[in-house]
Amino acid sequence: MPHPVVVAIDGPAGAGKSTIARRVAARLGFVYIDSGAMYRAVALWAVRENMDLEDAARLERVADTARIEFAPGGSTVFLDGEDVSEAIRTPGVSQAASIVSAIPGVRRALVEQQRRMGATESVVMEGRDIGSVVFPNADVKVFLDADPAARTQRRALELEAKGEPVSSEEVARELAERDRRDSTRAAAPLVEAPGAIRVDTTRLSIEEVEQVILELIAQRVSTAR
Repeated sequence: MPHPVVVAIDGPAGAGKSTIARRVAARLGFVYIDSGAMYRAVALWAVRENMDLEDAARLERVADTARIEFAPGGSTVFLDGEDVSEAIRTPGVSQAASIVSAIPGVRRALVEQQRRMGATESVVMEGRDIGSVVFPNADVKVFLDADPAARTQRRALELEAKGEPVSSEEVARELAERDRRDSTRAAAPLVEAPGAIRVDTTRLSIEEVEQVILELIAQRVSTAR
């Protein structure tokens, strides 16, 4: 059985991480590990059980116990065998997830689950500390970046598509503040992981970025073999 391949994609907001990670996973038939969906799944369990969202110890036990899985090459999310892809996207669960995701014990438990996934099947995961913390030994590490103007434009278009239009100035301020928080936080800050390949997406289309990363994966995997 071939050794599972782990692809870690990091970078700041607006660099295109989520879009690219999903596309690459779909093209290769890998599992896309959606960390946000994992926190939402824990939150869904808590909401269904009418749990106190301030009970960190109990929520940590839920995260330890919950069996969260993803369909290879797709975006279906399973919680203990149940397809919860739609259930985790309700406003109530979204609000609960923002509280749940701030609990260190929940994060620890979910990172352990993510590592178990990467040990048994080929995965693609994106974030801000994937190559540095979650999968420091990933087969392929990519750091996606783009200049502030491009990232601002992308984020503004994304919000507009969701019916939340905001000014470019407001988006630029939000991204600058987010960059500052992400790069200076004490736990798992945004960094370019050792061994990561930096890809500047400023002047590249989604298809071009996808092709660059697919070629990088093919090169790294063939070299390793």
